[in-house]
Parts: sequence; structure tokens; C-alpha cells
Amino acid sequence: MKETPAVEIRDVSFSYNGQPVLQHVNLSLKNGDFTALIGPNGGGKTTLLKLMIGLLKPDSGEVRILGEAPRRVSRRLGYMPQEIGINRNFPISVMDVVLTGRIDPSRRWGGHTREDREAARTVLEKVNMWASRDRRIGRLSGGERQRVFIARAMAAEPDILFLDEPTASVDAFHQGQLFDLLRDLNKRITIIIVNHDLMVISSYVKSVACVNRKLHYHDGGEITEDMIHMYQCPVELVAHGIPHRVLRTHGSKTCGKPSNSSS
Repeated sequence: MKETPAVEIRDVSFSYNGQPVLQHVNLSLKNGDFTALIGPNGGGKTTLLKLMIGLLKPDSGEVRILGEAPRRVSRRLGYMPQEIGINRNFPISVMDVVLTGRIDPSRRWGGHTREDREAARTVLEKVNMWASRDRRIGRLSGGERQRVFIARAMAAEPDILFLDEPTASVDAFHQGQLFDLLRDLNKRITIIIVNHDLMVISSYVKSVACVNRKLHYHDGGEITEDMIHMYQCPVELVAHGIPHRVLRTHGSKTCGKPSNSSS
């Protein structure tokens, strides 16, 4: 019996205010994959991620997640958005932040259950933040907050974890720690990650989807100059911990990004 793909996207197109962002995108990802979505700013990476989790609907084509429409399996998906605004003075603890990931709209609200708290403890231990459970979220470092937000996305015990630029504004040391964490999590769940400015630690991911309106899928984590050349863009690549420029700037050539600022 053929296994149901984790993600199945068939001939999907999407536009913002008449401006095409994605055109005739096709993608199939198997369970247990660790896929990086890379591409230039405005190329459609974040838009594609939102289509996968059901926050957006395609103009045409079909998105199936775990064999179903995204909204039908939303409880099996974990999502960490690109921007998580927090008031650093608001007195919310690490534990309380993670528990928000256990809120179930179908359940009458009566406070968090013992099961909720046990699940929160489990994910905080996985990201090495259990000892900080009572600290205010606003008093953590950038890397610590990212770990907490990943724990929040994992709290519902998802089958697929979607992360939109989880290493943004995180220093190189904590980036490495986060990717080590993701590699460990990938032993149990499928991970799909958007990486800004085509930055990726190639030794961690199992496959790469290059997104710039259209999509080119590469079944392997190694990023080559031929792959990057599809975009005619300068690229910074972190390979085995050593940053280097893969492709030089192309004078007046553009990345072909839409005028809309969404990525």
C-alpha cells in the first residue's frame, strides 16, 4: 500500500491583489522529511507555508496535508510564524506561553488539564527550557525565546512542524543549537522550514525546495551553484559551519520577485 505523503501540492497558484506570487507549484514530501524552503525575498516562501497550513487558500490547484485538506488536520500541525510579537513587560511565563499551544477550539474552555501540563513539560524538556518554565518570556535571550516558541508549536504533539525563519535575529551559536534540536526532533516528526536570504545549514536538511514564484524540488540537502543559479541572485550559504558566497552579484539582474512585499 502506497504511503500517504506528508505534503501534496498540485498545480497551485496564488496572487495578492492581482499580483502573482506562486504559479503552478507542485510538491510532494514524504513523512519524516526535513525540507528547507529557500529563495529570494518576495519569492513566495512564506506564502507557500501559509497555504500548507490552511491560513491561505490557493487561487487554483489543490493542497493536501496528510491526505486531507489542511484545516481538517490542523490539530496535527505545529506552526511557528515568522513574527511573534511579545510585550516584554507582560507577566507571562515560559510555561504559560507553551500551554497556549494546547488550546483546542473544539473543547469547552475550563483551564488546562493535567495532560496539557504534562505535554508542556515534555516539550520544554526536549528544548532544554524546563528549568526556565517560571521565567517571564520577555527576560529570555533571543535563542531561548526561539526554543520556547518551537516548544509551543510542538505542544499539540504534531505530525508536521512548520517553521518560518526560526533563526531570524539569533546569533550563530544559537542557530547551531537550534538546528541540532531540529535534527533531533526530525527523528520523530516531519519538519518544513523557511530560511531567509537563502541561508541554510546544508548538513541538516534532507531536501530543498527552491521557491521563486515557481518551485524546484531537490531530493537532497546539498545546495549547489546550479540550484542557486535558477534565481540569478547572490547567495550566502553556510556549509559545514563555514559561510561563503556561492554566487556573486549579477549587476542589473533582479531576483524576479513580485512587487508585493510578502515572501
